[in-house]
Amino acid sequence: MSGGYVYMLRCGDGSYYVGSTRNLESRVWQHSTGLGGEYTSKRLPVTLVFAQEYERIDDAYAMEKRIQGWSRAKREALIEGRYNELPALSKKRFNRPT
Repeated sequence: MSGGYVYMLRCGDGSYYVGSTRNLESRVWQHSTGLGGEYTSKRLPVTLVFAQEYERIDDAYAMEKRIQGWSRAKREALIEGRYNELPALSKKRFNRPT
């Protein structure tokens, strides 16, 4: 198994796209030219805002799936390197009746 990357793009509409790949440079180029997939092709331009390398592509894919389940606030904390805030952003917020 060879290495890979998990990455996050900020799309032209302000949304985030999370993916994984073996070749980061090529994949980002594909997204930026509209060839990367339906979601990003409809939301150009895209900007790479986060990437992390893994020794194994399956680890990158697993992290992709984790990040896809995260809130916008948690994704932005990751992008901005506010790692100490990630555990608190994982906790569910419940509205309790008063």
